[in-house]
Amino acid sequence: MTKHRTPWLLGKTELPAFDDDVWELYDGSTDYSQAHDLSKEKPEQLHELQRLWLIEATKYNVIPLDDRTAERVNPEIAGRPQLIRGDTQVFYPGMTNLSENSVLNVKNKSFSVTAEVVVANGDANGTIIAQGGAIGGWSLYTKEGKAKFAYNLLGIQAFTAEAGEPVPAGKHQVRAEFAYAGGGYAKGGTVSLYYDGDKVGEGQVGATQPFIFSADEGVEVGCERGTAVAPDCDVESSAFTGEINWVELKVGEDDHSHLLDPEEHINMLMGRQ
Repeated sequence: MTKHRTPWLLGKTELPAFDDDVWELYDGSTDYSQAHDLSKEKPEQLHELQRLWLIEATKYNVIPLDDRTAERVNPEIAGRPQLIRGDTQVFYPGMTNLSENSVLNVKNKSFSVTAEVVVANGDANGTIIAQGGAIGGWSLYTKEGKAKFAYNLLGIQAFTAEAGEPVPAGKHQVRAEFAYAGGGYAKGGTVSLYYDGDKVGEGQVGATQPFIFSADEGVEVGCERGTAVAPDCDVESSAFTGEINWVELKVGEDDHSHLLDPEEHINMLMGRQ
């Protein structure tokens, strides 16, 4: 074994080159606590195991080694393949606990989320869609009938935008657009809320999370099952009281398509069969 870094020493710790790492040798059958280093007593066995490690690492694509930490969580920054590609993803009611790797990456960029909902009398409550939870994430939800968007920054601070009026009764499209300020990682931006293409609210997000929202709380449609993203929501009452037909997530700059034509929406879905 070799200790390339001390895990609990975070921040801008200067790491040694991999070639400068010091390898140690232990007898795993008797020295389970790794108290007696045999590397100087048995250098040939150490070198043989180092050689075997390199062969196996090459075989299973461990090489080249990457000793970055948080950056490796975000595939775009780490430079590794992504499960989800493109700029648009559609969700439906009942989809819950979708991991970040199975959802479009909205970090460090602009994005929009549009939902077609049906409400009975303009007093809908609950979560339309949420990603993450109390330690970081975003959500589009309704409170006392009004659409709201929340961005939770690491559980430390929450930024919210609220519509000035309730979602009207009937079938409507509720949309939130996040315009990223740019200029690097973890910047803030402006949130705009729309009903059927008409702007009904705006707010500011001071900063965002650049790498990951949560290791175990993913995207939930129509409810939240782990912890709630927004500080004025709770899991027990998070079930959306109206109907959700679909939710579309789109990354990239605003293309001003505030209202999604239902026929075009169906054509897009059928074209991806």
